[in-house]
Amino acid sequence: MRRNASTVVVLPGPAPAEVLAAVGRSMNVALIRPQDPADDDADGLAAAAGALRQAGRSTSAYVLVAADPLAAVAASWQAMWDVSRPEGPSGFEQQAAKVLSAWRSGRFELPDYYLVLSPGPAGPGEAGDQGPDFYLGPLRSARPHRVAFVAATEPAQQAVGVLQALGSLRHGPWWPGLDEVIEAARTFYPDRLAETAPR
Repeated sequence: MRRNASTVVVLPGPAPAEVLAAVGRSMNVALIRPQDPADDDADGLAAAAGALRQAGRSTSAYVLVAADPLAAVAASWQAMWDVSRPEGPSGFEQQAAKVLSAWRSGRFELPDYYLVLSPGPAGPGEAGDQGPDFYLGPLRSARPHRVAFVAATEPAQQAVGVLQALGSLRHGPWWPGLDEVIEAARTFYPDRLAETAPR
């Protein structure tokens, strides 16, 4: 468990520039974006771990990190449930092994919270349903108070929602070990998302 004055919050997935700009203007929130990943860091794990280390040195009340060391795990977990491309769990297991190795070696720790944005409206030719969500599914089931959700879909409303969510994060037990989170993801069935869906 980290010990520093800031509350570190990861914003997984792409965030609209308007949201990041609004957060960057806030007096008590530091926004940390990762450096461009190196050629051997295709999944962004090293860049995200570096961004989290930088966040741990911040003196702001809140630090919003626009990078996630679990991003490749989340994407592969979601892909595992895509019935149009039945690939099975091998991609997920490969990414899980990589991230667990990095976590066990101390390259990163989980943030205090995850703040998930609702996907924006689907554009032309895009699917409206994004499929099962790792963050709102197995990660949230591990520690419901450590995963917050902004339901707004328009960038201006999301920006307001992010700042409101930061001010109303609920306390709760710290994360279990990442190995326990990964094990929960292995046995989490997406239909359980309805049971853990944000209200």
